Amino acid sequence: MPYSKEHKNQTKERILQCATELFSRYGFDRVSISEIMRRARMTHGAFYAHFESKETLFRASFLESLRRNRQARLAKWPFSVNHLSALVAGYLSLGECARRRDAAPGPEAVLFNEIGNENPGIQKLYDTSYRHLRRLLETRIIALGRLHKLPFSPDREVVAEKSRAIIASIVGAVAIARSIPSADEQRRILAAAQQQVLTILGIRPQDIEDAADAPQITGAAL
Repeated sequence: MPYSKEHKNQTKERILQCATELFSRYGFDRVSISEIMRRARMTHGAFYAHFESKETLFRASFLESLRRNRQARLAKWPFSVNHLSALVAGYLSLGECARRRDAAPGPEAVLFNEIGNENPGIQKLYDTSYRHLRRLLETRIIALGRLHKLPFSPDREVVAEKSRAIIASIVGAVAIARSIPSADEQRRILAAAQQQVLTILGIRPQDIEDAADAPQITGAAL
């Protein structure tokens, strides 16, 4: 008896979910189809009933993450310096998924995992991921500027340059920290990067609302 359409959709979603978890943590090159199917508890041959290749699955995983991320942005989150700092801390530690079981990996995981990847398809997704994060940061910074919570006017060119500098600090810090075995040194690198981001924005630590609950970053999830 052939499988129902609902069963096939559930199977495909299961593969996609397992792939997303692995890709977000280890990157495209370090994850095999066998590993994905083993986590999904399916045979290797079942993969090709749903996806043409690992690259096709990676693209589907990225686009699904992007879709979920955009839906989440429709919510009217409160704008505060603390929320922006939390956003930065989350990207630096890559620990959101470890801290919250209901949290799905974001599309920006590509930025940390695929630096220097020469695959044209992956490079295109990398560019999409970069532009997505830059727009997200620009939106947050402009909103905070209009609320007079940042020490500069929300000029779009100024905000764009600051967003570029923030992304460079975040991605560079994670890339270096991941190559260092010392957990303490990882934490120090990431903490320094977070401070650099606050400096780019002209924010002093005491300016962050609810200082007692200020977000902390850790290298444990790297």
